[in-house]
Amino acid sequence: MKMLASDAAEGIGGRLLGPDVEFDGASFDTRTIEPGQLFVPIVAERNGHEFIGQAYAAGAALHLSSEPDDFRRDHTAIEVADTARALMALAAVARQRSEARVVGVTGSVGKTSTKDLIRAACQAGLRTRANERSFNNEQGLPVTILDSPDDTEVLVLEMGMRGFGQISALCEVARPEIGVVTTVGHSHTELVGGIDGVARAKRELVEALPRSGVAVLNADDGRVSAMERHTGASVLTFGSTGDVRIGDLELDELARPRFTLSTPWGRSSVRLAVSGAHMAMNAAAAVAVAGSLGVDLGAAVEALGEADVSGMRMEVTRLPSGAIVINDAYNANPTSMAAALDAVVAMHATRRFAVLGLMGELDDPGEGHHEVARRAEALGVDLISTGTDLYGVRPTDDPVAALGELGEGDVVLVKASRAAGLERVVARLLAGT
Repeated sequence: MKMLASDAAEGIGGRLLGPDVEFDGASFDTRTIEPGQLFVPIVAERNGHEFIGQAYAAGAALHLSSEPDDFRRDHTAIEVADTARALMALAAVARQRSEARVVGVTGSVGKTSTKDLIRAACQAGLRTRANERSFNNEQGLPVTILDSPDDTEVLVLEMGMRGFGQISALCEVARPEIGVVTTVGHSHTELVGGIDGVARAKRELVEALPRSGVAVLNADDGRVSAMERHTGASVLTFGSTGDVRIGDLELDELARPRFTLSTPWGRSSVRLAVSGAHMAMNAAAAVAVAGSLGVDLGAAVEALGEADVSGMRMEVTRLPSGAIVINDAYNANPTSMAAALDAVVAMHATRRFAVLGLMGELDDPGEGHHEVARRAEALGVDLISTGTDLYGVRPTDDPVAALGELGEGDVVLVKASRAAGLERVVARLLAGT
């Protein structure tokens, strides 16, 4: 979104230093900043002010500043008390100027994939933008708003939760008109006192919707469907029952769903290019959003058939040996682990393995990991643990060696919380080392 530095300074209560310039978008990362953008130096583990020079070398038009820096003399700066707070405030200013319809997406499982599918479905009829990857916090969400083109018609914003009040704060900036809640599961339970706390925190999205808005809720999740009582907005439900209803669900040899959708706008057959029965639920949510925005059902379904999702989320690769590797290493909790294991079992295979690492931020880590181990055993999936003994099996430092030689008929799931970094295991498997 294009904006003058003077307007930005006035909107956030900052002090303009240097000439008034126009900028288009913002970034807090010098590795990805584009020419003409605003650089926002976040003060965290590293002080972003140390990278202002690199930002200008990459083409930044101006920067925010909360402490004296040498670049104020020769460039344009907006002086603020706190750059992170100023970024949120500036995004709120941009949101007020935008005519885009904003869709907020949250949930313990599937919010990123659902966001990706909503973007695909809405793009079939409307100019649509969405968060890159999982830009779903107080830094990623405002940057997404500021980076959206002026002619954006739909803006899809994933909203993460790491405690009470976080989604409310994001909604104050984004002012969503449509709110999607995928699931409530055992994710970040340590931060909110258990799964009922997760439901309370996720509910903040539907509570923030205007009466003219739409809450899109999972009819198959009791904690999600109960949120209908906490919103003044209209409600659309999705799932095996509800307004957007999945039927005749089948999975192909790579666990890619085929199903029918019965909707308020008609009935259609859907075939997805992504794996996992749970992706049908995500697609149903996407159709509910697209339909509520007036996108033609046939066009939305056709777009979903070609849609991909963000990396390291049920990312299926067939090795030269014929073995299949599922990279689902971006994040994990017991609910998403169960969905991934079910997908492994649905694939045509003779041997099934799960290389699993630590699931973080659980209120009861022992039970959470044991629950996954019991499910893997019941499904006949060989569990290889790495980096933790919480699954009740002896962990290995070399899961690739533990897998041994892989070939046709073998399926390997790799999954853990992000901090475990199990993408390195996937990289070795793909490289054959």
